[in-house]
Amino acid sequence: MAPKKKEVARQIKLQIGAGAANPSPPVGPALGQAGVNIMDFCKAFNDKTKDMEKGMPVPVVISVYGDRSFDFITKLPPVSYYIKKALKLKKGSQTPGRGGFVSKISQKQIREIAESKMPDLNAHTVEAAMNIVAGQCVSMGIQVIEE
Repeated sequence: MAPKKKEVARQIKLQIGAGAANPSPPVGPALGQAGVNIMDFCKAFNDKTKDMEKGMPVPVVISVYGDRSFDFITKLPPVSYYIKKALKLKKGSQTPGRGGFVSKISQKQIREIAESKMPDLNAHTVEAAMNIVAGQCVSMGIQVIEE
């Protein structure tokens, strides 16, 4: 007989730096309200992300069950992180869409970002994923150039 599936009581979505989970906000309050052992989560998360670049923003979806146990899924960093890393930017434009671009990005760079982020994007082809990445570039005030 198959084991009975636990019912998810709550789902929590957070973005935490790789290897930097600690009981301070936003982690502590979010997990404390759900009745999860905060230190168990922090240890498990930090262990799972120890091979990633320190401080890289990692979206995580935590499923909390009725008996206060949990499991979590880590995702890839946001597209904006990859764009800023590729262009060596600290941040995007303060006024995107009003002229004045912060930087330029090539189609080749967009393709690399789209291919690495493909598992988390809502796209079936690389070209569709490239359109998503290009849209993010425009919203950050980065000019997309054709090669």
